[in-house]
Amino acid sequence: MTDGFIRVAAATPKIKVADCIYNSKAITKFVMSADKDTALIVFPELCITGYTCGDLFLQKILLNSAEEAVRYIAQNAVDFDGVIIVGLPVAVGSHLYNCAAIIQKGKLLGLVPKINLPTYSEFYEARHFTAGLDEFININFAGFFVPLCSNLIFRCKNISNFVFGVEICEDLWVAEQPSIRLTKQGVILIANLSASDEAISKDKFRRDMVSMQSARLCAGYIYSDAGEGESSTDLVFSGQNIIAENGIILSESQKFTTGILYADFDLARLIHDRRRMTTFTQIKAENVIEFEYSARSIKLKREFSRTPFVPSITTEKEKRCEDILNIQASGLMQRISATGCGAVIGLSGGLDSALALIVTVKSFDRLGLDKKNIHVITMPCFGTTSRTLSNAKALALAYGTTLHEINITEAVECHLSDILHDGRLDITYENAQARERTQVLMDMANKYNCLVIGTGDMSELALGWATYNGDHMSMYGVNLSIPKTLVRYLVAYEALRAGGKIKKVLEDVLETPVSPELLPPTNGEISQKTEDLVGPYELHDFFLYYFLRFGYPPSKIYRVAKIAFKGAYDEAVILKWLKIFIKRFFAQQFKRSCLPDGPRVGSVSLSPRGDWRMPSDASVQVWMNDLDTNIKK
Repeated sequence: MTDGFIRVAAATPKIKVADCIYNSKAITKFVMSADKDTALIVFPELCITGYTCGDLFLQKILLNSAEEAVRYIAQNAVDFDGVIIVGLPVAVGSHLYNCAAIIQKGKLLGLVPKINLPTYSEFYEARHFTAGLDEFININFAGFFVPLCSNLIFRCKNISNFVFGVEICEDLWVAEQPSIRLTKQGVILIANLSASDEAISKDKFRRDMVSMQSARLCAGYIYSDAGEGESSTDLVFSGQNIIAENGIILSESQKFTTGILYADFDLARLIHDRRRMTTFTQIKAENVIEFEYSARSIKLKREFSRTPFVPSITTEKEKRCEDILNIQASGLMQRISATGCGAVIGLSGGLDSALALIVTVKSFDRLGLDKKNIHVITMPCFGTTSRTLSNAKALALAYGTTLHEINITEAVECHLSDILHDGRLDITYENAQARERTQVLMDMANKYNCLVIGTGDMSELALGWATYNGDHMSMYGVNLSIPKTLVRYLVAYEALRAGGKIKKVLEDVLETPVSPELLPPTNGEISQKTEDLVGPYELHDFFLYYFLRFGYPPSKIYRVAKIAFKGAYDEAVILKWLKIFIKRFFAQQFKRSCLPDGPRVGSVSLSPRGDWRMPSDASVQVWMNDLDTNIKK
């Protein structure tokens, strides 16, 4: 394991009810065939005997056989480095407990009894079993002297944050789950041994519960379900294994199958989120059992989306787009309602200003305001092409707004002459245009009693790709927490939704290279292409997401970026732009420290009043050293 990743598994073998010898061999076979980098493998509830033994659980011969099965698994899976968790009945004096046995490297580490025993509908566990208690006792079992307690915590000595606890089936379905207390004591992973019978639509409910519990606990959750071989006298078990991390289903087995399901947990990511959530309470761990597991670098099975800001589930895309646009529009609506102002927007014919116009139009429509009070200003200058200018004008008219075309060429030339600029196409030449545009927008806002609607997006703010006190400034920035990859996605959605003339214009906007158009065109075409200068936005948005949302160090971002963008960018290109991203992100904080107001949309934002507060003069050296130290040349 490196970078906080650890591989886990949920396994459902075919069993025979009450045949502990057969079942222990099947379990051991699964263990020894498991991926060698698996640190924890979880089997179903009572899998050594089968869940459906009924009154056979009261037969001493079955209990003795189950105990011997634990000894067999421990002895025959001794070469497996990871931890094995299996379910079985355990007799202690006059009580019988439904337990999870935790085994590793030939040893039984402990026994965890089930707390909540269902006695409703098809369940009658209290007929045979006693509910587990917090009392810590030691018993002789399977040749080992081990603790039996419902509140055991298993902590790896040599891998930080590899800490797990156990709950069993019904423990998840009750109002106060044992896993709540376990996670408060520092447990990061929960193993649930389950025998949940199948019924129509129960799979969705089960999936939602596992997902939500992992989110509520900010934990990894491994759910291993009983399957083939359980008695079908009254019930059927589907073996629906689920592995979830903080609300996200990482892996799920196909129902009515047997086998091993894998997933790679990111322990560092879970700890980061717990630290970020200051309401996540922590109490002293009571009953800690330590074990050793050697750290190793694993070839990740986990997938990473190239566009983490963009919804990945097709069926949710339309709803997600509407939600985002409504959040943006609602923020602007409140500001317009509070001020009684209209809106001024600088429309360039590019993506960002197109989205800002879409949001503004939506706000006015919801407020029932006349869209003629949206003053769209297009300001051609040295770098403006006929394509972007015509698209800006066409879009403004198609939405029924008031269009103003103000050529700023003469004003910029006059200003450059005033400051004795020598005519070079340098940063002064470029920024003079950006600041002149902002001056025009602000003055037009005064003239018409309007707010200047900002168009800049979060990707530009992360890179500092904005002119300070130029396009960097507005009176309300509707795109401040929308990254470039999501801007493109939202504009494409609006094109499909709107249809007609708007669709045609927006489709051409989407085809237009991203550019500030501050340098003269070449043969009438855009010469200044942003992604040629600062790098591909899909890479920068990926870097931004993992840097801000989960606090990944640069070397870890590089590792997962190589997986996500395999076949799209070679490793040298990814590393080059990652270094540029880190340097620019630190160097450009001063621009983010004085951002205008704007609505927070997703889980990542750069607002200095909310999600991201950082000194403008922080040193980048530690982050650059991480890349130099941890990435092989």
